[in-house]
Amino acid sequence: MGEDGAQGPGPLPRLRLDELLEELQVRIDAVRGTRNRLQGLLEAVLSVGQELNLSQVLRRIVEAAVVLVDAEYGALGVIGEDRRKLSQFLPVGISDALRTEIGDLPSGHGLLGELIRHPEPLRLSELADHPASSGFPPHHPPMHTFVGVPIRVRDAVFGNLYLTEKRGEGDFDDEDLAVLQTLGAAAGVAIENARLYEEVQLRERWMRLSAEFTGSLLSGTEETQVLRMMVERAREIATADLGVVALVVPGRDELHESLALGRSAAAHHDVRLPRTGTFAGAALAAGELVTSDDIRKDPRITYQPSRWDGLGAAVAVPIGTRDGMRGVLMLARRAEETPFSAAELTPLVSFAGQAALALELAERRRDAEQMSLLEDRDRIARDLHDLAIQRLFATGMTLQSAQRFVQHPEAAERLMRAVDDLDTTIKIIRSTIFGLREREAPKSGAGLRVRTVRAVEEAAQVLGFTPALRMEGLIDVDVPGAVADDVLAVLGEALTNVARHAAASSVEVALSVRDSAVTLAVEDDGVGIADAKDGHRSGLANLAARATRRGGTLTTTARDGGGTRLEWHVPLTDPPGPAEPTAPAEQPSGPP
Repeated sequence: MGEDGAQGPGPLPRLRLDELLEELQVRIDAVRGTRNRLQGLLEAVLSVGQELNLSQVLRRIVEAAVVLVDAEYGALGVIGEDRRKLSQFLPVGISDALRTEIGDLPSGHGLLGELIRHPEPLRLSELADHPASSGFPPHHPPMHTFVGVPIRVRDAVFGNLYLTEKRGEGDFDDEDLAVLQTLGAAAGVAIENARLYEEVQLRERWMRLSAEFTGSLLSGTEETQVLRMMVERAREIATADLGVVALVVPGRDELHESLALGRSAAAHHDVRLPRTGTFAGAALAAGELVTSDDIRKDPRITYQPSRWDGLGAAVAVPIGTRDGMRGVLMLARRAEETPFSAAELTPLVSFAGQAALALELAERRRDAEQMSLLEDRDRIARDLHDLAIQRLFATGMTLQSAQRFVQHPEAAERLMRAVDDLDTTIKIIRSTIFGLREREAPKSGAGLRVRTVRAVEEAAQVLGFTPALRMEGLIDVDVPGAVADDVLAVLGEALTNVARHAAASSVEVALSVRDSAVTLAVEDDGVGIADAKDGHRSGLANLAARATRRGGTLTTTARDGGGTRLEWHVPLTDPPGPAEPTAPAEQPSGPP
């Protein structure tokens, strides 16, 4: 109070001061909350950006979004390549047990489909009030508040973030939406990096398979083994449940599914099928990779569609070069699995092209080796004819000339026997020459030697190994055609019995002609004749009947080291077939 008795301004009312302090505290808390949220957003962006595994990136995005906006539930839906539905749906906040009770995950209908059709941010106070809402399936937890934002990768929408049930009583606000949009932008970059990384990794794995495939083929590994390796690795890389190789049958409008591995492989292994009405035929007709989202319902497949039961997404890629198609590689996934993506299919086309080139190179290498082998045989045949036979012929002529100077009957007989032996030796060498050269002849005109070799080679596919083969004598000259047919029938039955019953790891085949008889012996190191089954016995009875019909015998004996020796012996009573004509001057017998 002043001297004149007037009063000055007093202190601010305590109530007003408390209000100002409270407002300041609220703003401080808001700033602190914003700072904490920004820090959380930065940490989320860094966490998402450090991951290169795509599935882990997507999981981290959802988990970070739930924490940043304080939501009870969250999910990320990945839009499929058809741009109409979801190919993946990753929920957070729902237990595995509850997810099992709910059943199938959303595929993009209702409100989720609205965000696919209109990829714009969307906030709702009551989810059920939106016109596109289609309700929830049984056992689904109740949800009311909702916010959704698109995730863009470059200019394309990759998917959408969905958050529901804001904790507390409030709705999702503008700040929540801004945080999610920022996270979505960062997520788009992380997703693109992860996708590029996975594509590079995938291409590298296909390239390694191509190198492995080519190296195995060119190193001389059996083509069947290489194809098996190719299908196994292709299934692994493409995460396919079934892998099939169908080869083109030359000269026929057919395909041969020679190899199948995985789910339902038995329905596809070693099957002949037409090109028309088959998935492999569709790929050959198109001349390029073809896909099917559901192969069970694919209209292109009219031939036994039941073979694809239980399978869904499938891809078929032709294996061929400009010179022609060799076959088709097919991969399929279970019905509940996602379709093959473009990133997965792109390296598959390149791999198929390299595989076709490798098969072509391997075939050319085999042809070159075969030509070299035939040239060697031809050279050996020429040397035998031009050198060995001529020297033997000259020796025979010398011995015949010497006979006139030998007076002792026994010595003259021995000289004559030596001349006969030389004559027989010349015939044996000529028979060997015929056998060497007949390898180049077509199958229809092949002699017994070549037909025996082919029978042994064909049996290797059943036995799992190639039997050893030894031949001796004038096989093509002295064995009549009917007897030769019996020899081949006996050989085929004997090798089949070994494959079915003997459990052998090696087989030796010997075919000889001597003393006017043909003998076929087949020895194996298997379980022995005593352990053979009834089918084996009936097969032996057939072989014995063939021998008896021609005045011969069939004997089976146990080998000392284990296994069985089968010997089929038949006299050559029929007149031999015509021998190769020879020049009269080369005959060592007769007058000099």
